[in-house]
Amino acid sequence: TLMLKPDFNADCAPMLTLVMALAVAKGIRQTLSRDSEEAAAKVGIKWPNDIVVDGKKVCGILTEMSMEQGYIQHIVIGVGINVYRQEFAPELQDKATSMEEECKFHISRSTLIALIMEAFEKDYELFVQDENLSGLKAAYEQLLINKGREVCVLDPQGEYRGKALGIT
Repeated sequence: TLMLKPDFNADCAPMLTLVMALAVAKGIRQTLSRDSEEAAAKVGIKWPNDIVVDGKKVCGILTEMSMEQGYIQHIVIGVGINVYRQEFAPELQDKATSMEEECKFHISRSTLIALIMEAFEKDYELFVQDENLSGLKAAYEQLLINKGREVCVLDPQGEYRGKALGIT
């Protein structure tokens, strides 16, 4: 979990989920590349807040914001990564995985966190410069697994389907 106290418009806050997703994907890719480039190449982002390895969820990201009088008090980004092998409930076995299950070697959580935070710091700097995703868009979309595919969006006003073309 990471707490930020940014000095930018509250409209930018939801984009931090995408900034963190990119950083986590980079960190996981770098970690898995120790085993093989093939394993690393299977890492992707399932918009907006899941990281998958070979189509199975390995990480979820949640972002919350506290505001007062129109100003951001703080933003909390929580990242949950399945690092070590574990038994998943039968209904999740085809949908979830762990990093160790995908690479077959022991992973140091502290090294993984350091890689993710290094990537986040660089990407966050780019984000803050323009207060948008323009500097990160190409890298993010390169990892976006549902780009070009039909997706189902669950919105408070209802469910709708469309084709994912990328992020704006």
